Amino acid sequence: MIYKNPAPTVDAIIYSKHDDKLLLIKRKNQPFKGYWALPGGFVDYGESVENACIRESLEETSMKISHIYLFGVYSDPDRDPRGHSMSTVFLAPIEDFKGAKAADDAEDLKIFRFDELSALKIAFDHSKIISDFLKFLKDPESYIRKRLPLIKGE
Repeated sequence: MIYKNPAPTVDAIIYSKHDDKLLLIKRKNQPFKGYWALPGGFVDYGESVENACIRESLEETSMKISHIYLFGVYSDPDRDPRGHSMSTVFLAPIEDFKGAKAADDAEDLKIFRFDELSALKIAFDHSKIISDFLKFLKDPESYIRKRLPLIKGE
């Protein structure tokens, strides 16, 4: 029997601990070439999602993030036009963006203020992820209470 499973991916929400700023990369390749996205990518075989998040962040932003926290899993079958993927998303709060430089799959990299994000062309389902993140920052307890019932399924 052959099973067709979603591809595991990771995304990192790299944001400043001290002000309302978020790092995004501009995608170099299709799909969504030229769109802004959270740093991330596919998990390699034999690699944990935590290590994949740290690796992908380093590859695309030249930044070594060390403290990551599980934020959520996004698994809409239509989130990626290449096929069904599911992303484990991590929070990566940082002191500053020192050393941030686009590399690998990133054509460019920019630090955006939270109030600039809604005007951007954002890849995949990252607008939803960012929206959820901003709701979480505003009121973590309320956000978590509202999300828990979703675990039951739809």
